[in-house]
Amino acid sequence: MQPPKPPRSETQIPELDPPAPVTRFQLRVIAGAEEGLRHAGTRERTVIGTDPLADLQLSDPIVSRRHCELVLAGGKVLIRDLGSRNGTFVNGVSILAAHLSNGSVVRVGRTELVFDAGGPDIEMTLSARGRASPAIASGARPDRDRFGLLVGQSPAMQAVFRFLEHAAASDVTVLIQGETGTGKDLAASSIHEASGRREGPLIVVDCGAISPNLLESELFGHERGAFTGADKARPGVFESASGGTIFLDEIGELSLDLQPKLLRVLEQREVRRVGATTVIPIDVRIIAATNRDLAAEVKAGRFRSDLYYRLMVAEVTLPPLRERKQDLPLLVRAILEELEAGTSGDALFGRQDFLTELSRHPWPGNARELRNYLSRCLAMQQFVAPEILAEVNEDTNPVDVDIPLKTLRERWIEKFEKTYLEKILVAHNNNVTLAARAAGLNRAHFHRLLARHGLRGRGDQ
Repeated sequence: MQPPKPPRSETQIPELDPPAPVTRFQLRVIAGAEEGLRHAGTRERTVIGTDPLADLQLSDPIVSRRHCELVLAGGKVLIRDLGSRNGTFVNGVSILAAHLSNGSVVRVGRTELVFDAGGPDIEMTLSARGRASPAIASGARPDRDRFGLLVGQSPAMQAVFRFLEHAAASDVTVLIQGETGTGKDLAASSIHEASGRREGPLIVVDCGAISPNLLESELFGHERGAFTGADKARPGVFESASGGTIFLDEIGELSLDLQPKLLRVLEQREVRRVGATTVIPIDVRIIAATNRDLAAEVKAGRFRSDLYYRLMVAEVTLPPLRERKQDLPLLVRAILEELEAGTSGDALFGRQDFLTELSRHPWPGNARELRNYLSRCLAMQQFVAPEILAEVNEDTNPVDVDIPLKTLRERWIEKFEKTYLEKILVAHNNNVTLAARAAGLNRAHFHRLLARHGLRGRGDQ
C-alpha cells in the first residue's frame, strides 16, 4: 500500500489544471468593495494591491500595498505572493506561486477575483482616475495592421494601437515604456500625427544624451548672462513647441535635481527661463518614454513618485519583438519598403528559409536590430543568418556615409567571411574537407579563403 500524500503546505505550489496558451487575460472582482470591477491584462506583470502604483488598485484595508503579481509569459499566467501580510489564495489554497487556469478564484484580503484566460478583446481607454487602463471592448479587434509608423497584427500590438488611438484623441500626457528598439519614438510620432496638434511642431529631447548642466537650459531656455557663455536669450523646447508636442525620450535618465522643475512645468503649464524672474505660459502636449521600469526606479529612490504619477496619466508598454514574432512578415515588408530595397528586397524575402531563420533569432535589440540586420543583408547583397551577422555589428563596422557604398560593402563581406569560416571550422572540429563540404565550396577554394583571412584548419583524416 502506498503511503498517503502529505497535506499541502503554504510553501507548496498547488497542481492546478494546465492553462491554455494566453496572450491576455481578465480579472473580475466578484466579492469586496470593488465588486464588478474588471481589469484586462496584456502587460508582462500585473501587480495587485492598495498602492497607487499597483496595476489593479484595491481599497480593501487588509490587502497589502503590493500584495501579489500576475506574470504573463510563455502562454501561461503565474501568480506570485509578494510577501503580503495575509497571504494569497487560489481556489481556497494558500500559495506562494501557482499557474492560473481559466476560472480560478483568487482571494486577497476580503476581495475575490475570477481569472479568465483570454477574455474579450481589450480596448485601452482612459479611466475616471485619468490613468490609462484596459477596458473590455464590445466590438471585434480592428482589421488594420498599422497605426501611424507602427505595424503589427498580433493581439499585443492591436491592444497598443487601440491605446494610441484613444490617447491621440486628447491632450493627455502619455508615458511609453518598453525595451530598447521596440519603437517608442515611432509611437510618439504616431500619436502626434494622429492628434489635433499635428500641424504644430514635434520636438524630441533625448534626456540621456544631453549633459545635465545643459539640459535645464535646453528644456526651459535661458536669459542673457544667466551663465558663462549665455551671450543672448534663448527659448527652451517648451516654448518652441507651442501648439505642438514635446517628446521626452529616456525620461528615466533625468537627474533628480531637474525632476521637480519638470514637475512644476507639468502641473502649472508655465516655464521660467534660467536666470529669469517671470514665467511664460506654455501650450504643449507631453509624451515621455523610457526603457527603465519607472515603478522600480521610484521604489529605489532614483525617480520622484509625484513626477511618475504626473507622467503616467496614460501609460502603455510596447511588447518586445520576441513576444510578437507573428508580426515578422509585416515588419520585414515595411522595413524593406522604407529602405527602398526593390528587387533586392523581393529576392531576400522570397527565400524559402528566410522567415524561418528570422523567427529563430531572439532579437534582443527588437525592431531596431531587425532593421539594421536587413540593411546589412541588402548592403552585402546576400542572405546571412542573423546569429552570424549579429557579430558583424556597428562597433566593428560602423556605417560611415563618407565612405563609398562599394568600399563599405567589401568591409562587411570581409568581416562576415572571416566570422563564417571561423564558426564552420569549429563546427567541424577544424576538418577542412568536412567544413568545405558543409559550406558548399570545393576544398581548394575553401583553402584560399582561409589563407586570405589568416586562418588554418586540419587536413584530411
